[in-house]
Amino acid sequence: MSDAKKDKSSKKSSSGEAKTANRSTVRRAKRKICQFCVDKIAEIDYKDLTRTRKYLSEKGKILPRRISGCCAKHQRQLTVAIKRARHIALLPYTTD
Repeated sequence: MSDAKKDKSSKKSSSGEAKTANRSTVRRAKRKICQFCVDKIAEIDYKDLTRTRKYLSEKGKILPRRISGCCAKHQRQLTVAIKRARHIALLPYTTD
């Protein structure tokens, strides 16, 4: 009976080792680069709809930084530009 317990304990230890090995090999996604910094744009214009539409979801929501890849400075400018464009009806608030 003690041999059966040893067999079970050895199986548990080997599977536990495999789990920890898998955790150390987790791949991270490549960090996104801010397109506004790459293009060296100082100010984001609310009238430039082709640029600002890329940062809206299908429902009309502003994409967050972690998804859009913008830096903090340009993300703040982007949200202001989108809100201004919405206010003068260049961009929709929502899509139906």
